[in-house]
Formats: sequence, structure tokens, C-alpha cells
Amino acid sequence: MMRVFGVAISGNCYKVRLALEQLRRPYEWVEVDMMNDGTHTPGFLAMNPNAKVPVLEIEPGKHLPESDAILFYLAEGTALLPSEPFARAQVLQWLFFEQYSHEPYIAVARFIVRFLESNHPRRAELPRLRERGHQALAVMETHLGGRKYFVNDAYSIADIALYAYTHAAEEAGFDMTPYPAVRAWLKRVEATPGFVSMGGSA
Repeated sequence: MMRVFGVAISGNCYKVRLALEQLRRPYEWVEVDMMNDGTHTPGFLAMNPNAKVPVLEIEPGKHLPESDAILFYLAEGTALLPSEPFARAQVLQWLFFEQYSHEPYIAVARFIVRFLESNHPRRAELPRLRERGHQALAVMETHLGGRKYFVNDAYSIADIALYAYTHAAEEAGFDMTPYPAVRAWLKRVEATPGFVSMGGSA
């Protein structure tokens, strides 16, 4: 059985859990105490020298870090990853967008708001993070106009990757009112078979 080393309230870890649940793949979840250096133990660093969650243990001694790489691995040969080359490339396009233009702003803003004290110096980063996060949300809003999902109007790991932190954007102080297409898409994702919420049950 595969094991996932992760943090339940992390969007990057939630992506992996959601994909596994929707694919109905058996797995064991191992909660990592990230706030107390759980990713810097010798055992964890042997799995991922980059000291970040999630890590997928495919079998003993065979580990795969990086959430979107894990999604791609899990989705191979399933309906969550198209077989047609251009559609596959489009899925990758949105995975790269999520990691470079979306997650660094929305996820980081969420972390600062949720986990750092109100007088923490990193609060000064929030205006810039929200500006860039809104830029990413605007790109998504434009793309989703007239579409159900991100690639070929079919639910895929592109949607899972982008859902993880978009649905929690309000926790980071983002007003989602200007994004009706994104909000409608969030509801469609939540209605997909096997959907589970972050850190909780369906």
C-alpha cells in the first residue's frame, strides 16, 4: 500500500489526498509535524532532501516528492490525465501555472494570515502577494468563461491542483466576488465523485 507523508491542512498535500480518494486508490496517511521540524529529521530527509511535504512512498525505498509530480504519477492511465498529447501538455501547462503563478502567492498569503502572529514582519508581504494572487485568479476567470473545467471540459489533475488553494483563497483575504466563473467551477469540483474536503471528510 502506498503511503503519503503530509500535513492535512496543506493545500499541496490535499491535492494528493483528493486524487487518491477520487481514484479509489488505497493509501496510508502519515501526518508530519512540520511546525516542529518534522520535515528535517534524518528519516524524512532520506525521502526528500528538499525537506518539504508531500512525499509519496510508492513502495519501501521508492519515494516521490512534489505535489504536482505525484498527481501526474497517480493519474497516469486514468481519466484524470488525457492520453492525447496536446491535452496532456495543456494539463502540464496548468500544473506549471499553479506552481509558478498561483501557489506562491495565494498559498503563502494563506500561511501568513493563518499561522503567523498579527504583528509578524511577514505581514508586510500581503499586499504584493494579494496583487499577484488576484492576477492569477483573473487568468483563471478568463479561461473558465464558457468552460466547465480547465482542459477539454473534462475534470483532470489540472482542476485538482488549482482547486487546492483556490477554494481556500478567502482564508488569505482574497475577495472572490469578482470571479463568478471560478466560483462556479469550485462548486463543480466539489460535486465530482469521491470528493473530500481539505483535512476532513466528504
